[in-house]
Amino acid sequence: MNGKKNNLPPPIFVVSGGRGLAGNNMVQSLLIQYPNNKIPVIIVPGVNTEEQLLEAVLKAKAENGLISHTMVDPNLRGKINKLCEEHGVRKIDFMGELAGYLDEQLNVEPLQHPGLYRKINQEYFERVEAIEFTLSHDDGMGPERLHRAEIILTGVSRVGKTPLSVYLAMFGWKVANVPLVKDIQPPKELFEVDPKRVFGLHIGVNQLIAHRKKRLESWNNHQNNLYIDEQSVKEEVRHALFVFDRGSFSVLNVTNKPIESTANEILNLMSERFAYRGKKLESPYHDKE
Repeated sequence: MNGKKNNLPPPIFVVSGGRGLAGNNMVQSLLIQYPNNKIPVIIVPGVNTEEQLLEAVLKAKAENGLISHTMVDPNLRGKINKLCEEHGVRKIDFMGELAGYLDEQLNVEPLQHPGLYRKINQEYFERVEAIEFTLSHDDGMGPERLHRAEIILTGVSRVGKTPLSVYLAMFGWKVANVPLVKDIQPPKELFEVDPKRVFGLHIGVNQLIAHRKKRLESWNNHQNNLYIDEQSVKEEVRHALFVFDRGSFSVLNVTNKPIESTANEILNLMSERFAYRGKKLESPYHDKE
């Protein structure tokens, strides 16, 4: 094989004893300098045996690809470099020279634990992943991935789904939110997930209209009368309650309620229902000793 199936250039294999995030970030930070490049990047994580090393090298050889690796174990690092040479596979050793320099300068044995930086900073990385997930599942995006969300919020427009989603994400929760629009069927996936993870946000009609008026003013749009028509809004709210009932979702009244209070309600319920995932609701900016 020549590594150019479907006219794609040879792939870059990112081999790691951990999750491969560091190596992938290094590769992507360089690839972004070449707009519209179509080089496939394949992460090969959790490589901790010589057999796994050989398998990765042979895959790269079959695709005429490049091996880039971040092996922190000097024994495995030496073996993958040797295997690449034996099989004629080009390689980039991201750790070798720096590790050698540190061994020489510090004169101490390294811990050799792959993913150690991530483990020490696990809470931070979980929070970043949660925020990225939440932003990519805002306002009904990616309904086919709803099953991956830990918390799902649903309700009518301007009920406060997005700010509440982001607030919860700051505590490490992966949140998706699904808008409910009258006369438009919600995604089927909303009724396929565990209903104990779904929270329907209910709000008083007058406060909802007030929120929507502010939004129209910010858009400099004063012509969308249906959006703030009292009868129309009442019908939207009734439709949302019907959807909540249909899905057996937990209904939270957010009328005149701060985000922190609603978040507390949700996390208390989550703690009761899924004790294994319980988290304390403390400020994400709180400095730990």
